[in-house]
Amino acid sequence: MAEQDFSKKEKNYYSDIPQKSEAFFLKGSNAYDWGMKNRLARIFNPRSGKTVMLAFDHGYFQGPTTGLERVDITIRPLIPHADALMLTRGILRSVIEPSVTNSVVMRASGGPSILKELSDERIAVDMEDALRMNVSAVAVQVFIGGHFETQTVNNMTRLVDMGMRYGIPVLGVTAVGTELTRDARYIGLATRILAELGASFVKTYFVPRFEQVAAACPVPIVIAGGKKLPEREALQMARDAIDQGASGVDMGRNIFQSDAPVAMIGAVRKVVHEGASVKDAYEYYLDMKKK
Repeated sequence: MAEQDFSKKEKNYYSDIPQKSEAFFLKGSNAYDWGMKNRLARIFNPRSGKTVMLAFDHGYFQGPTTGLERVDITIRPLIPHADALMLTRGILRSVIEPSVTNSVVMRASGGPSILKELSDERIAVDMEDALRMNVSAVAVQVFIGGHFETQTVNNMTRLVDMGMRYGIPVLGVTAVGTELTRDARYIGLATRILAELGASFVKTYFVPRFEQVAAACPVPIVIAGGKKLPEREALQMARDAIDQGASGVDMGRNIFQSDAPVAMIGAVRKVVHEGASVKDAYEYYLDMKKK
């Protein structure tokens, strides 16, 4: 039985101080439930409002991508430097230690390999299994303009419905096939559709006039790293994207295929979270590369 409060100290209700109710820090997210906001705050740093996601989910359709032949060897040293890990459930359960504290963004769509029509994806992870893995968000590829456009949009909206039920955000990933033009008009169309249909945040490519894409998208955008670039060019892309409205980066090959992956992810963090210039971030990369 709980003891009674016999303290003689006068109670203080601070009646002269109104209770604060501050807006959530992340763009377009203020109306979400507490659990959804808490998961987003694990992905996006509340101090900077940005994120550095480490993408190594490529094997779900490419198989053993260069640099990911042995995830247990190449990725583990990078984990302490990432805000969020974007990966598949197979890699999470087989390779990633349960003691890691990073947020997890789980690839939740799939189906075809690089040998088939890539837009023919289906939902590949049940939301209850995502809960068992304690993920912070699930990610789904959406092929706007692709052969199976409606099917992939439906994959996303079904996950959004399930995510709302359980408090799990959905990352909508814009997919660009070889037949589609990667420009502000297309990227603006795709990101806006994903946001309108319920994605909590969107992953897409950095393109000229990106500031218009970011302004027209009512939820946060993280940029994909894309193909491997020279380190300074990758840092310049990250700097330009952040300056033009991106809320972070989700880089894979530009980090794990770098000559010095740990130094590179550290340099990206300098740009995203500390506002470092490309010059300073690249000098940091070169200094850390020597160690």
